[in-house]
Amino acid sequence: MRSIRPSSTARRGRNARRSTSPVLTAIALASALALTATACESGDDANADGQASATAAAGTGDGKIKIPDDIKEQLKEHGIDLDKWKNGAWKNWDKDDWLREARDYVNPIIEGLWDPDRMREAEDPDKSVDDSDISGDQGVTDPEPAPVQAKAVPAQYHANVPEAGKVFFDSPEGTMVCSATVVEDPAHPGKSNLVWTAGHCVHAGKKGGWYRNIAFVPSYNDSAKTVAQLKNATQEDVAPYGVWWSDWAKTSQQWIEQGGQTGGDGASYDYAVLHVTPEKGGNGKSLEETVGSALPVDFKAPAVPKVESITATGYPAAPPYDGETMFQCQDKPGRLSLTTSDPTMYRIGCSMTGGSSGGGWVATGSNGKPALVSNTSIGPVDAGWLAGPRLGDVAKGVYDSVSDKFAK
Repeated sequence: MRSIRPSSTARRGRNARRSTSPVLTAIALASALALTATACESGDDANADGQASATAAAGTGDGKIKIPDDIKEQLKEHGIDLDKWKNGAWKNWDKDDWLREARDYVNPIIEGLWDPDRMREAEDPDKSVDDSDISGDQGVTDPEPAPVQAKAVPAQYHANVPEAGKVFFDSPEGTMVCSATVVEDPAHPGKSNLVWTAGHCVHAGKKGGWYRNIAFVPSYNDSAKTVAQLKNATQEDVAPYGVWWSDWAKTSQQWIEQGGQTGGDGASYDYAVLHVTPEKGGNGKSLEETVGSALPVDFKAPAVPKVESITATGYPAAPPYDGETMFQCQDKPGRLSLTTSDPTMYRIGCSMTGGSSGGGWVATGSNGKPALVSNTSIGPVDAGWLAGPRLGDVAKGVYDSVSDKFAK
């Protein structure tokens, strides 16, 4: 599911009635879907009082931050003055200044921007035949699954789902939030700095460009504090493993060209991979070393009928949830086809709402071990189910390109 503006959460269209025609069913479903990242317009920017300072990208391992040369060059190419950017120029969302293409991604660190208050206020935006062959799934939509009530993940989150966390970012609509997962990096075994989330959590799709100030917080609110308790929370309370800024991001070209805030446009390709770096330089450890775990990604997961169970994790933020605590749903998936030419999606019963977007879907992979096989993308107004893209060659291309960029 993907989310909309803070005042628009209730606008997410009602689930369409069923039709005996697969084509009509797909059209009706597409008209009922909406985004699940959630947003609010806080207007309370951490850099407004001059306390935040701007630095960019990779930690050097000595506690200092260095701006990589490629980031410097990108900033120059787009006329971005780093000092002006940190002092609020990033809020300019004019079409001509909203960087859109994959090569244009820039996300300089603004140290201190994501403080506890600002984080709390972000509410909701192959042809071979084997087990992974989905030819029988293509264009098929199974009956709507029965709702599954999400269960709260016990504190400490890190002890239960160490790979999970929240992604924070700024959009023209305000401060927004998604969910995300630490995944393995084939170029750096045991030392990954890669994070998997939804495409709509980093890029607006066909009518916009890259979002800004994208950062990942693993095990956000690890102790499962209530909203009232979080009002007096320290940075350590909400971000016990630090704030990790995305110095590179990649989503599918299909999402960039087709993706939209409502409906199912681009949903079958709604995924993204971030490369992250610690805001304060860290201690030389990677994200995977810091949290102690990373999930493998399975790009040849079995076809839907052969998947016994999927577990989806996220921080739902739209009512009746508050976005501060972690939940999970477990269900046997069905199939959802929005466009017969696009890959069929997984669909599970789940009560999670906006804010759970981008959260990882874990199943037994093709090697018999737990692996990430999808992420939360879309869902209906009544939040009875979630759907996520099935990962294939396009997704692997996105993943490999980010890994390759930082392979040396």
